[in-house]
Amino acid sequence: MISDYRVRDFMTSPATVVSQDARLIDAVLLLRSNGIRHLPIVDGDRLVGIITDRDIQRCAPSLLEKITQEEYNAIFERTALARVMVRDPLSVSPDTPLRDAAALLHEQKFGCLPVVEDGRLVGVITISDMLGVLRRLLAGELLAAPAEPS
Repeated sequence: MISDYRVRDFMTSPATVVSQDARLIDAVLLLRSNGIRHLPIVDGDRLVGIITDRDIQRCAPSLLEKITQEEYNAIFERTALARVMVRDPLSVSPDTPLRDAAALLHEQKFGCLPVVEDGRLVGVITISDMLGVLRRLLAGELLAAPAEPS
């Protein structure tokens, strides 16, 4: 059945990540260069936080203020990610049923859930990943049940 699918079957892995020691500018550059909207923050391979493009917009000074481009850029260069990240974000395991991850994304209005196994970040499952599942389901490309690992 389609309900037998797990997060591991559709998650993005490996995830693009940034160190908790990075600056806000590092996160901005990673998001832009990878065309993503969610960035897990790690200490080694341990998830410690997450930052989104929306979080970054909230941190940015208003362009309506009298601020020079240099001052604007300096804020991004000086601000530690640890200061603005969402700490201890909600996460799922690779074995979480896909329907449960979809329910969390929908009910919490999240765009991404980090996927953690044995304390290590192993991927992310995003709204975009879920739309890919829906597209494949509607096109009849998904089997009624996932194939068993060989």
